[in-house]
Amino acid sequence: MGWIAPIAVLTLFMALLGTMYLAYVVDPEKNLHDFPIALVNQDEGDVTGPPDAQRRVNFGDQIAAAMRQGIPADKVDLREVGINEAELQMQNGKVYGAIIIPSDFSKRLGILGVGSVIPGDIEKPVITLQTNPRTGAFVTNIVQQIGEQALAQVDKQVGEQLTQQVKTQLTPPDGGPAPELTGATRLALADPIDVVVEPFRKLPAGTGQGLTAFFYALLLLLAGLVGSMTIHTMIDAALGVVPTEYGPWFVHYPRTHLSRFKTLLLKWGVMVITSITMSTVFVLVAKALGMPMSNTFGLFLYGVLAITAVGVTGLAILAAIGSAGLLVNLILFIILGLPSSGGTVPIEATPHYFAWLAAFEPMHQVFLGVRAILYFDGSFEAGLARGVWMAVLGLAVGVVLGVLITRFYDRKGLHRGSSIVVEESGSAVVNKSED
Repeated sequence: MGWIAPIAVLTLFMALLGTMYLAYVVDPEKNLHDFPIALVNQDEGDVTGPPDAQRRVNFGDQIAAAMRQGIPADKVDLREVGINEAELQMQNGKVYGAIIIPSDFSKRLGILGVGSVIPGDIEKPVITLQTNPRTGAFVTNIVQQIGEQALAQVDKQVGEQLTQQVKTQLTPPDGGPAPELTGATRLALADPIDVVVEPFRKLPAGTGQGLTAFFYALLLLLAGLVGSMTIHTMIDAALGVVPTEYGPWFVHYPRTHLSRFKTLLLKWGVMVITSITMSTVFVLVAKALGMPMSNTFGLFLYGVLAITAVGVTGLAILAAIGSAGLLVNLILFIILGLPSSGGTVPIEATPHYFAWLAAFEPMHQVFLGVRAILYFDGSFEAGLARGVWMAVLGLAVGVVLGVLITRFYDRKGLHRGSSIVVEESGSAVVNKSED
């Protein structure tokens, strides 16, 4: 019946894999929550109406109020800020986009209302929808969709109000009927706003439209994960703890009586050295492929830190629970990590539990650090600070876990030379080797 166990384990493993990977891409619109967008209202207002009945209007305030009411608060975090604060938050990746109403918006609407019924050239007032492509490839699409839907409704409401205002102004003082507006005039007034979509800081060529940060972070994570598994297996084989097979050749070196703690220290040392070589390789490959890097040395150092943190933690888990650590590492770093990274679909467009995972999952922290170095000039506020201290925290957790577990096993005499032999009767006999 031993064949049932691998089937059961793999079935559960793949069920988790399928759930995690499909859940975060199936319906981003449905899963949208706390999606940060800045709203900047610079409109200074204008005076409208006949000389004897003038009144001050501010269409920017009306649009801002309409957007606060029309955009679902449970889906979008609409932040009303000034232009300087909006630019600062865009530079630091704190908001994914901005809706900007210019200072002369009401004035231009008034000109449009007057110009629609008299000869002459006129221009529609403009509202700018800025995207922040450096925050992620899929983010731009979501920002455009939210902005265009909200502004389409605003355009309709403002058009109705402007049409009514023009009719009122054209009504004779004696109360007679207002002249009928032409079809061209009605069309111009019904669609008075011109929405311009533009990127805040356009990504340079060679960035994969914002995907290079995600894939570079994935490389660092895989280097640490695969490195830990490879080092664990190869050093155990060299120490004679496990046999090694090369095709038809079977090799089992003499057992080296090294404690669990010293074995882990040896593996950690190899992992640190390997992280330096692997980070160097990644930087050289990226340069050879023409990937823009404004801070090459910073990217190299962060790569060493990230690979070391993942590798040390992975080796600690393998030292703690043995072969089962392979599955645990895959679940921790890959299955739970990639969907909660925010590198492709933003966290705010995935189910809520991905945001909980992103608070501690290594992949998200590494992505934030790499993205800040590649796209935000190494800004600590853009995620590098979080990426660094979370990597240091993960490294510390791995070191503490590995030291405590291996020292405990050594004190209890649970040496790696011990074995459990299952006899034909089904009973287990523990044979301890002499260290």
